[in-house]
Amino acid sequence: MREIVFDTETTGLSPQSGDRVVEIGCVELHNHLPSGRTFHCYINPQRDMPEEAFKVHGLSAAFLSDKPVFAEIAGSFIEFIGDATMIAHNASFDMMFLNHELVQLGHAPIAPERIIDTLAMARRRHPFGPNSLDALCQRYGIDNSRRTKHGALLDSEILAEVYMELLGGRQTDLGLGNEPVVQTKHASEPVNPLKAQRRAEPLPNRLDADTVVKHTAFVATLKEAVWADYIKEAD
Repeated sequence: MREIVFDTETTGLSPQSGDRVVEIGCVELHNHLPSGRTFHCYINPQRDMPEEAFKVHGLSAAFLSDKPVFAEIAGSFIEFIGDATMIAHNASFDMMFLNHELVQLGHAPIAPERIIDTLAMARRRHPFGPNSLDALCQRYGIDNSRRTKHGALLDSEILAEVYMELLGGRQTDLGLGNEPVVQTKHASEPVNPLKAQRRAEPLPNRLDADTVVKHTAFVATLKEAVWADYIKEAD
């Protein structure tokens, strides 16, 4: 199974307002493990770089001025991703920008059914958060000390590790799921399943004899009382 973990950096928050993609980073996974293949490029947005965006990723208009425009890298990007499943953190944001760029050039948009959003995965697994990429790295003990600013390829590499942990890491579930999971050697062979067991020595009755008599008499006045079954069992 082939998957692509990816991230983008942009000039802002809205392609409809003229913001553009300035960096793409992709990491290829085979059967959830990095294959060693990556795709990375800086892109000339052909516009200025707002100060707010520069503070996030540190990519200036001057640095990007001699980089290829999106039209020049679109073909190699499409070839790299192929028909693989695409994985991103807050994927709707990245897909909004990538599909805007692709459609502007006459390419088909990337279909939503190909997308896995790790933010949505994290919210299901950890409903009380926080679920930012940095917070998930801290939760799972992933080293993100190199992440002084956002960078598309570095963030993709880190996200690939987070994604594997969200899937269960090196040990299935790691006890982090919402429902208890019994590990098995084979589908039909449970390993040490938890079963409710009776105490070897029942706890002593905390009711005195007079209370028991009164309670028994009261239950006798009830029609089809469940308590009657317990009284019979005790007798």
